[in-house]
Amino acid sequence: MSGGRSLSSEEVVLGFLEEVEPWRLLAPQFPSKVGGRPAWLSRTGLPSLPGLQCEMCRLPMAFLLQVYGPISGQDRSFHRTLFLFCCKTHECYTHNDSRCFKVFRSQVSRRNEFYPYNPPPEDEPPSDPEPDPNVLSVSGVKLCWVCGCPGNKACSRCHSVTYCGKPHQTLHWKHTHKRECGRQEAPIVTTSTFLFPESELVTEPEEEEEEEEEEEEEEDEDTKESKEEEEEEKQGADSLADALAETDLEEMAMHETEDNNMVQRFKKRIAPEPHQVVRYCRGGSPLWVSSQDIPSDQDIPPCTCGAKRIFEFQVMPQLLNSLCVDSTGASIDWGTLAVYACSASCNNDDQYCPEFIWKQDFSSDRLTQTQPS
Repeated sequence: MSGGRSLSSEEVVLGFLEEVEPWRLLAPQFPSKVGGRPAWLSRTGLPSLPGLQCEMCRLPMAFLLQVYGPISGQDRSFHRTLFLFCCKTHECYTHNDSRCFKVFRSQVSRRNEFYPYNPPPEDEPPSDPEPDPNVLSVSGVKLCWVCGCPGNKACSRCHSVTYCGKPHQTLHWKHTHKRECGRQEAPIVTTSTFLFPESELVTEPEEEEEEEEEEEEEEDEDTKESKEEEEEEKQGADSLADALAETDLEEMAMHETEDNNMVQRFKKRIAPEPHQVVRYCRGGSPLWVSSQDIPSDQDIPPCTCGAKRIFEFQVMPQLLNSLCVDSTGASIDWGTLAVYACSASCNNDDQYCPEFIWKQDFSSDRLTQTQPS
């Protein structure tokens, strides 16, 4: 998931946050990271501005994280990164609604016009004199000073600062640009309150625990037997009305039991590494937080190329602790975010390819039970 390492389809790799030198999070290092500005992989074919807007409020989305996931043996995916964006408007976070998120995939072959053929050096490379982080090299694509997404809308006064649209132009003007506009000493790098705190995603394989899986199977059998006993008791209802009322109650109790079991399995699985914020397993299965609103195969649309999409990674609720957002009340929120990407990892005409994300929330207020303090 980082450092150019390819992964097997059977391996579950866990992602953790770590503070590193800023240069290690730049595009030539092929980082996996959370927050800050996106370290765009391909310098051309970036997502369109409408594609980077929330489908609910139509405001610009914030960069949440990117995962570097090259595919071994496939030259067109020698460098491959998935970029995840989210809305910062808390009203858009309705229950089990994924429209406040967007995910894009970018990939380039080993021999390309942007990066050297050989892996990046371990030491900090010499930098060009005062490179402009708001313009992508080679392609010359201009970026928004606030969010780092494509932005050609220039300040009408100085014409040197660009934005993705009016909302970020207004935000930047109020925050710093009103004081700096037209001044030669104005910084070319702006610390934006719109961005999330930046950290590297470092990885390690998840250790398998077969004994826990066997215990889970035993728990499932106990639950099944309990349900059968409840069914027998239900048959002794005195009237049709009583039977219907009892059925409704039992269905509610059954869903509650299933959710309790699912949450317990979730907590048990992450307990050895409670600070994991990402789980990567291309072609594997997500770790769900609820028995409800689990997508079927029909719920996951195929790629624009026609190939089936497969699970690639999920974002854990623990990440919310590090985003400097409120954990209660008016806040962005999720139980888990499951990302599905093209199984063929198509070229998509060398454009950033939109992929699919599924937001699943906890069926009840269990977030504080699953997040570390």
